[in-house]
Amino acid sequence: MKRLLLLPALLALTACGTPQDQCINRNTRDLRTIDRLITETKGNLDRGYAYEEVTIWRPSWEYCDPPPVAEGEQPPPPRLCLDEEQETIRRPKAIDLAAEAKKLDGLLAKRAQLARAAEPVIAQCRAQYPE
Repeated sequence: MKRLLLLPALLALTACGTPQDQCINRNTRDLRTIDRLITETKGNLDRGYAYEEVTIWRPSWEYCDPPPVAEGEQPPPPRLCLDEEQETIRRPKAIDLAAEAKKLDGLLAKRAQLARAAEPVIAQCRAQYPE
């Protein structure tokens, strides 16, 4: 019953945003990506280092699947097996601050270019889908 109640909620989430918002979002995806990279690069320069994500594997004990049991036999007691669990961690990473500043300048220039190119597309979306 609970699953049936979740279906309308999921359908509502997939239809979020007006057609105008969807049009603008679809046509400014690169601009949002550049904005995210600019924010990340500014944070790296402010901190003086970057973060990198690393995947590590940790041992963990899990209950093993019991072997098949013939009819009338008693199942064996549960037992533990050693397994590996994946975990992604974030750790500091040294960066070249001059190169990071140069990267930021390039991203800002690219953002200005993309913003100029997006203006007519945004105007077209607003004209096509008035609110």
